[in-house]
Amino acid sequence: MRFPPPIVAAACLLAAGAAGAQQPGGGLGNLPPPGAQFAPPPRPGPQMVLPRDKPPPLGGAFDPRGPAPQTPGFAAPPQGFRPPVPMAALPRDKPPPLGAAGPGTVPRPGPGAAIAGIQPRPPIERQAPRQVSSGTGFVVAPRQIMTNQHVAEGCTSMRARLHTGQEIAASLIASDRERDLALLRTDADPGPALSFRRAAEVRRGENVVTYGFPLAGLLSSGPTLTTGDVSALAGIGDNARQIQISAPVQQGNSGGPLLDLRGQVVGVIVSKLNAQRVAQATGDIPQNVNFAVKHTEAVDFMREHGVQPQLDDPPAGQRTAAEIGDLAHASTVFLRCLR
Repeated sequence: MRFPPPIVAAACLLAAGAAGAQQPGGGLGNLPPPGAQFAPPPRPGPQMVLPRDKPPPLGGAFDPRGPAPQTPGFAAPPQGFRPPVPMAALPRDKPPPLGAAGPGTVPRPGPGAAIAGIQPRPPIERQAPRQVSSGTGFVVAPRQIMTNQHVAEGCTSMRARLHTGQEIAASLIASDRERDLALLRTDADPGPALSFRRAAEVRRGENVVTYGFPLAGLLSSGPTLTTGDVSALAGIGDNARQIQISAPVQQGNSGGPLLDLRGQVVGVIVSKLNAQRVAQATGDIPQNVNFAVKHTEAVDFMREHGVQPQLDDPPAGQRTAAEIGDLAHASTVFLRCLR
């Protein structure tokens, strides 16, 4: 008997095994047999339910005493969580206004009380106005006084001392820096008005008289009279508004009347030449070089501001300087500038 080779025998064995697997009623590999029903997949085991509650509000805390009782229908809170401790309600009332003492509060100290050992600042006392300068003025119309602009400049108030010694208030109503003239109004009657020369011309060499209050507090407290002449018909630098006179004047004469020997106003004293500066510039000391505003400028200034000057024709004959002083005395006032 002959035996087949080994390779042929192995192939026959494999073919027989495959035919047996495909026989009716046999299984088709991993597939279930016909008519077999699929088994449902296994269900997963129980999982942890995530909490659906919102995180606890600020102030919540974990209580070591254990979990809080569970509310039906809600997931159980984490282990050890307790509801937040109720917080104190904030006050809804407005705070009392500053300075007002509410119930249970300590009243604030008053304005004059000391706070924490600090003494209150004493109230500021307002100082009374004091005299800063002085000058001269003269009556030109009822309750109207003329003086220089530089005499009234910067004064918060002015006082006029009359020839009787009475002192009255005076207020500035008009001023002219170019002419250096000013008008003051008084509530009381300051005295009779002086008259101005009607004629416009003033001649060189005319005798003139000044009346005023120079160097108040140093010289006599009363008025001072000086005499002189008209030296020139113009002021410094040919100033046509002024005339030059030789009658001595000092600080404090400013605003006083310049009168002729008939008692009429022909000018308003305004300034004197600065002898020290001239001496430094020229090496010579000038003497009796003083100036007055022309009476025509004063009349125009008064009319421009609604004040009617008193104009008279020159009376017959001349008077003495003493008589002119008596005439001017009742109409010339001492002015104090207060600030």
